[in-house]
Amino acid sequence: MEKKVYSIDGKELRSVTLDDNVFGLPINEDVIYYAITNELANKRVGTACTKTRSEVHGSNAKPYKQKGTGHARRGDKKSPITRGGGTIFGPKPRDFSYAIPKKAKRLAMKSILSLQAQSDRLTVIEDFTVESGKTKDLVKILSNFSKNERTVIILKDDDQKIKQAGRNVKNLSFLSYNRLMAHDLFYGRKVILLEGAAQKLSEFYKTEEEAK
Repeated sequence: MEKKVYSIDGKELRSVTLDDNVFGLPINEDVIYYAITNELANKRVGTACTKTRSEVHGSNAKPYKQKGTGHARRGDKKSPITRGGGTIFGPKPRDFSYAIPKKAKRLAMKSILSLQAQSDRLTVIEDFTVESGKTKDLVKILSNFSKNERTVIILKDDDQKIKQAGRNVKNLSFLSYNRLMAHDLFYGRKVILLEGAAQKLSEFYKTEEEAK
């Protein structure tokens, strides 16, 4: 797949060939859904907690005698049917995380990259950094490619300067080429791919295929 490479000023520089095994695959919607659902489940905290009748604070004394009152038999005030009593089958802290097969996760990432490339949401630009670490310098560059859309920048390395500059930019997230997130990548209205990251993505998935 041929893509144009742009400068940080938005000017066309040259063309680059993207690996069809990463950016030119048929879109597998099912595996994309599984990957996004898995990420959301793994982020879920699961700390909701209710008290059962054994955990509610209160007396264990029988509220009234067993017979002769006309009321239902009741052992204590902490019964779930009384006000302030325990909760029946309420939520308890639990772990919602689970794992999906590595092959499925790899295929999901490549499917999303292919989807973004084929829908022209993906733009390849020359490698750059923000030496000053200032937000205004990064915003000036982004204004040539994105108009306040949800934007994802795929980096070729862990560039702390550019991350520092984009920390306060709304609707902007950074992903390393070897640590992609299906949710961020899929819902990005604009995906900015650094030229160096494009090459590393091809090498990364090729190495994984050879390692199988």
